[in-house]
Amino acid sequence: MKSFLKKALAIGAISLAPAAFAVDMTGAGATFPYPIYAKWAEAFKAKTGSNLNYQSIGSSGGIKQIKAKTVDFGATDNPVKFSDLEADGLVQFPAIIGGVVPVINVDGVKPGEIKLDGPTLADIFQGVISDWGDKRIAIMNPGVKIPSGPITVVVRADGSGTTAIFTDYLAKTSSLFKDSVGSGASVKWPAASTVGGKGNEGVAANVTRVKNAIGYVEYAYAKKNKMTFISLKNKDGQFVAPDDLTFSAAAASTDWSAVPGMGTFITNAPGAKSWPITGASFILIYKNPENKTNVAEVIKFFDFAFKEGKKMAEDLDYVPMPDKTTDFIRKNVFTKIATK
Repeated sequence: MKSFLKKALAIGAISLAPAAFAVDMTGAGATFPYPIYAKWAEAFKAKTGSNLNYQSIGSSGGIKQIKAKTVDFGATDNPVKFSDLEADGLVQFPAIIGGVVPVINVDGVKPGEIKLDGPTLADIFQGVISDWGDKRIAIMNPGVKIPSGPITVVVRADGSGTTAIFTDYLAKTSSLFKDSVGSGASVKWPAASTVGGKGNEGVAANVTRVKNAIGYVEYAYAKKNKMTFISLKNKDGQFVAPDDLTFSAAAASTDWSAVPGMGTFITNAPGAKSWPITGASFILIYKNPENKTNVAEVIKFFDFAFKEGKKMAEDLDYVPMPDKTTDFIRKNVFTKIATK
């Protein structure tokens, strides 16, 4: 009987081991990667018992939260400059690649049917083109029946890495947009009919609600909400549709390890199959964090995501970081973080 009891206690101890060391991690920031972080968190909790509480509040909010030391990591699609990382004692690494997609609510138009180039898209978002019946749109779309109607531009109301990626692309392809609007996580949109939405969720909701609207969201939100997207002309002059293959093609030539702090945009990338508004989402962690136990688990979480989360990412049309890049992150970023 004693022998049986000892064995039972031993088995119980083993089965309880993961829960005994379970950690509640906290993160905040970009809405761009939220769908995949939620998926990874579910799988990681099932494997380890550790839970990730991630607040999808926008990139600017994520940077503020990590600087205030209220979370274990911050997330931003607008990479922080290396000099600022050094000044604040932070490290940064890209965690996932995805695409920002112009989405519309125009009657009778199918996904990908309307084709635009960068300068025309920029003119729409700065109010130079204000009606779907504009001849510049018609010339680019022969044979496509596009009903006339005043365009409502839907943008992010919060400081957003998605906006930073989107405006970086528009500024690269339109000198007028670059000079009059610029680029960044938050800009002053000049179109008279501009409506703001909080997060990718808010933009998607407003585009869906407002007839003749156009906005921009991370592709997972467009797919989830079955939204109508626009095809875009890329740097090589080819019209492409957004998906994981065109995002991957855009990111193929990017070497994050060659950039101090790994922070770079990959918009308007060369390649016949490249989606022109592709970007990465980045993670910010202190080199010497206050809660070392939690941050050690955060590192395990992203290592798990890099190794075992690729299929989950692909299922949501994100692009996993290349093995070469994740190897670099393990050797040159994770090793700079004090976890003991």
